[in-house]
Amino acid sequence: MKGLVIRNTGSWYQVKTEDGSVTDCKIKGNFRLKGIRSTNPVAVGDYVQIIINREGTAFISEIEDRKNYIIRRSSNLSKQSHIIAANLDQCFLIVTVNYPETSPIFIDRFLASAEAYRIPVKLLFNKIDRYNEEEFHHLEGLIHLYTHIGYPCHKVSAQTGEGIERLKTEMAGKTTLFSGNSGVGKSTLINAILPESNAKTGDISACHNKGTHTTTFSEMFPTENGGYLIDTPGIKGFGTFDMEQEEVGHYFKEIFQYSARCRYNNCTHVHEPGCAVRTAVEQHLISESRYTSYLNMLEDKEEGKYRTAY
Repeated sequence: MKGLVIRNTGSWYQVKTEDGSVTDCKIKGNFRLKGIRSTNPVAVGDYVQIIINREGTAFISEIEDRKNYIIRRSSNLSKQSHIIAANLDQCFLIVTVNYPETSPIFIDRFLASAEAYRIPVKLLFNKIDRYNEEEFHHLEGLIHLYTHIGYPCHKVSAQTGEGIERLKTEMAGKTTLFSGNSGVGKSTLINAILPESNAKTGDISACHNKGTHTTTFSEMFPTENGGYLIDTPGIKGFGTFDMEQEEVGHYFKEIFQYSARCRYNNCTHVHEPGCAVRTAVEQHLISESRYTSYLNMLEDKEEGKYRTAY
């Protein structure tokens, strides 16, 4: 029996079958013997085959081929990955310039990972109802940077509803992943788009200006316009997985563009003479913040571990 995984609680999976019914399933143990180095070999958005035994317990027996997926390194297990979601048409990365501030390194790591799996990303700059003049200036700078690189940007407010109708239009008929740091207002934004989802919302820690986790598992909701919205737990850090050093620059659009002019084909853009990328940084044709993110990702391989302090 074929179905779509619509919820992952960590120990159980809810699968919506072709007849529209929802079945609670476990996974068969041999999934972990197939070389899938993941803390969750089955992800929300997967199409699967399920079987039901004589006792009435349902098991996921097979994962169908994925169109794509987005993955990050597991927080505590450097040799394992965590698949955030599968079979996506697009990602909405929710960003805040304050309350709390989203690190540019986090943004760039997420974008690079999405590039690696050919998943389009749009940046949603949330909480625009709260920013002062200085914060708005910073916001406009970020929007200019990422729009110029080729990432669509939207200013939204989950509180006032600004930008919500446009998001609904852009989600029509598509499977859209919502992601971001804890505290950026993801759940409030989802509730504004889909009031029936009842996504839990939490407070910001005034002491550290950081968000608290309110979503504890991944879940997908059908939207009114024929698509799906995938809600996932807030992410503190984004460790890249299975990227070789020479590949990292391929997933930064502007670095890849200028790398064609480098003297050496295997240029790492760190110390080689005749590096067109470093020249472009010096000439402000490539943002220093993006180049810093690129160097930061190279360190993952050098250190051989996942660093959480981004």
